[in-house]
Amino acid sequence: MPEHRAKTTKDRRRAGRPPAGAKEGEKVKDYPQLSIRVPIEFKARLNALSAVTGLSQWRVIVEAINCFFQDLPAPDRDLVDGLSERLMRAG
Repeated sequence: MPEHRAKTTKDRRRAGRPPAGAKEGEKVKDYPQLSIRVPIEFKARLNALSAVTGLSQWRVIVEAINCFFQDLPAPDRDLVDGLSERLMRAG
């Protein structure tokens, strides 16, 4: 007969979803929200991409922005980096 031991707090899973931010320990609910209007076909495509890849919609959008950024010429990437750093410091 297998030995049973009492579950400790360490053994139990926490209720709810685990943090799902882009970096370890970040929570999506702490991210700023963005509201945009897009044509229906792009909303449908975003829904489909999310369903097919298993990624959340915000992750699909982040990946798309990163791809767009990587396709820029190096001087434009440097400019974007500088502007975004300045905006992040400003709050």
